Amino acid sequence: VLGLLILSVGVYAEAERQRHRTLEGIFLAPAVLLLLLGSTVFLVSFVGMVGSLRDNRTMLRMFFWVLLLIFLTELLLILMEIIFENKMNEVLHSNIQEGIRHYYDDLDFKNILDFVQEKFSCCGGDEFRDWEVNQYHACNGSGALACGVPHSCCIRGAPGGVVNTLCGYRALDKERLELLGTIHVRGCIHAVGLWLKDNFQATLAIVCSLLLPQV
Repeated sequence: VLGLLILSVGVYAEAERQRHRTLEGIFLAPAVLLLLLGSTVFLVSFVGMVGSLRDNRTMLRMFFWVLLLIFLTELLLILMEIIFENKMNEVLHSNIQEGIRHYYDDLDFKNILDFVQEKFSCCGGDEFRDWEVNQYHACNGSGALACGVPHSCCIRGAPGGVVNTLCGYRALDKERLELLGTIHVRGCIHAVGLWLKDNFQATLAIVCSLLLPQV
């Protein structure tokens, strides 16, 4: 049931993504990830259910080995993130830059990045200058957004106050020290990584809650 629910949400999200012609990158499309996750959960659960109802040892063995493979893959990914942190950060940075390049074309990625930049007080992937890869924010552009950053990078004032959407104007032309009171200059990869380390117990609990049911 959970697999079908995730799959249904994924189908709806993908239909909306195609309707708005958003970015096709697999790493930047939550709809694609939901489709893959929903399909996997549904198929594995279906095999296990049928095998259990019919007492079919072949299907039960298949169910066991697929679950074991998924479990080991998750462990491997966690270990890779720990051991090859710098390399994984490079891959993540590359994908974020690709998303920034298509920021105004991909509503999914735009909403996610805006949320992350506001929630974790950060800007860009590695640093705020990552925004120069976007054609509208590049310093060689001539539009109002040229050499600036989105308002989600801005340092917020008092809660409920009016947001200055132009606070990032010409920010890419300035040095970091000049921007400390205007926009967030640290990158989101570092900000999110620091948050995960600071909240290690919560992170560990989430990982265990995902892995233990599979054991």
